[in-house]
Amino acid sequence: MDGLAFPPLRLAGLRHGFARLFEVANLNFMNSQDEAASHGQNSTKRVLIVDDHPIFRLGLAGLISAQHYLEVCGHAESAPLALEAMRRFKPDLVLLDLSLRGTNGIELIKLMKAEQPHLPILVISMHDETIFGLRALKAGALGYVMKADAMAQVAEAITKVLQGKIYVSPKFGEKLIFKAIQSLEAGNGSPVDTLSDRELEVLQLLGKGQSTRSIADTLHLSVKTIETHRAHIKEKLGFYDSEEMVRFAIDWVAQQE
Repeated sequence: MDGLAFPPLRLAGLRHGFARLFEVANLNFMNSQDEAASHGQNSTKRVLIVDDHPIFRLGLAGLISAQHYLEVCGHAESAPLALEAMRRFKPDLVLLDLSLRGTNGIELIKLMKAEQPHLPILVISMHDETIFGLRALKAGALGYVMKADAMAQVAEAITKVLQGKIYVSPKFGEKLIFKAIQSLEAGNGSPVDTLSDRELEVLQLLGKGQSTRSIADTLHLSVKTIETHRAHIKEKLGFYDSEEMVRFAIDWVAQQE
């Protein structure tokens, strides 16, 4: 089926491009294999990769396939293909990006967990962990790794998630505890928590200085759809005009970092 079979390696230099990243990642995987064996993970685990960037999919698949206790059973670049692959291949673990065409990754997590409640899902995304990590965990993911750190952290993350444990970076773990304490003291959450997952994506990109057109291109959506999301954000957060909303977005993103 289109979108589920791996493309052939056409570029001889691609393997070399990932080689240095694999050196670090393979060392971590060697340690993770020992840890996995000590927890009884001796059978091969089938992994489904969901990401709309072919080169990243290929690099991650090469890393995973080199490990004796993991095999890549399929890959997908969109939510519909991911759901079909999940039903067809019955993976033991899903590695999933949040930025997908159409239905975003957080909504996809909810759809997958609705069909397979015990399926472990590990998010590997370019989106800031401090902004989207908690939403991903609430949706049903067991772990979150940022793409910038993926090759160094994915080994430990996969091992923990396959054991049914939660994996987040130490920095994000501290933020989760701090946020929980703040919420208890305040008695309620931030107004930003009222935004939908897609509205949160738009707010973050606004805060990073992107225009409506640029956000539409990044999220693979129409300009009209982004304008609608902007209007909803402005209404939910109580801003009088777009300029006030953008200033807030910039300050809010800065605070999360």
